[in-house]
Amino acid sequence: MPPNPYVDEDLQALAEHARRFARGRVAPGFLERDQHRVLDRALLREMGALGFICPELPERLGGQGLGCLAAGVIHEEIARADLSFSYLNLLASLNGQILSRYGAPEVATPWLHKLARGEAICAIALTEPHAGSDAARLRLRIDRDGDCYVVDGEKTSISAADQADIAVVFGRTGTPGSAAHGVTALLVPMNTPGITTRRFDCHGQRAIGRGSIFFENVRIPLNHRLGDENEGFVQVMQGFDFSRSLIGLQCLSVARAALEETWQYITGRQAFGQPLSAFQGVTHPLARYDTEVEGARLLCLQGLWLKDQGLPHTAEAGMAKWWGPKLAYDAIHQCLLCHGHGGYDRGRMEQRLRDVLGFQIGDGTAQIMKTIIARTRAGRQFVPA
Repeated sequence: MPPNPYVDEDLQALAEHARRFARGRVAPGFLERDQHRVLDRALLREMGALGFICPELPERLGGQGLGCLAAGVIHEEIARADLSFSYLNLLASLNGQILSRYGAPEVATPWLHKLARGEAICAIALTEPHAGSDAARLRLRIDRDGDCYVVDGEKTSISAADQADIAVVFGRTGTPGSAAHGVTALLVPMNTPGITTRRFDCHGQRAIGRGSIFFENVRIPLNHRLGDENEGFVQVMQGFDFSRSLIGLQCLSVARAALEETWQYITGRQAFGQPLSAFQGVTHPLARYDTEVEGARLLCLQGLWLKDQGLPHTAEAGMAKWWGPKLAYDAIHQCLLCHGHGGYDRGRMEQRLRDVLGFQIGDGTAQIMKTIIARTRAGRQFVPA
């Protein structure tokens, strides 16, 4: 990891520790997990035992109290070996922030410890068939009935839908048309009666997978609510600034690995009596992407540093989320072309391309991120929905 103003010696040592684990344990199963579309739970527990999941949480909640930058440098190394597997780190960190801040301690704390140990997977169930980016227009119903909430409806495009042990589920408790101020979040155990799932056949990130979750008269205790009733969307969505910077780092770490391999490849591959690196048509595009990837990475780290300092970072997180995945895709695409049919064939390079593409769709599109940035800079009243 090259020196930069955000990663000190302790974080560099942590990154090296994570890199050894990623190279030795995560990378060897990269292609196999994609082919079989099954996560390795034993490997997840091994990662948790090393402290690589939710390191930003305080120790009393199962973490190490290391901060968000620590989570970022770990994310980079795991994603470098397998972006799909690193999605587990992302889900744990995002949902860990939500549960630790808004969950009832008697309910949330045991689950937080399980997440940090790699003994549980938590999905976040926000998107619905008719409401993707317009996530405040939810229709899934959460109605109060005595000492329970009753959940009815469908969530779709949910990562780890069929593999999660728990899910943070958003639904409407307010009247129709109440928009964001009528949404409540619940922590839902996925083995609750009335829950079924369906998995999609996605282009990439196939080990983690995406799918639909169906709720039919699902009864959840009142103490599983996250945040205030009717205010769940407004409160919980604040945690997405953290995950957006992490997503940028994840994708860019994959691009960095592809660029490093490609620089090495073009010095050894001969064409017309010279190495490919002798041709500016080959090296100049790589030099451009190398420059932009390093710049985008620093932006992501800045966002995490700002969060650790308790400073505003919404705009930086939005920049990281729209720019990181798109730039990573473009850079890996260029690397694949440099490898010719060897890159196009099934293998590490083409899988990287498939995996990063999904982040241009899920967790907030580029258009939504740019709107968030515009509202932050100009003021929400001047950038209407």
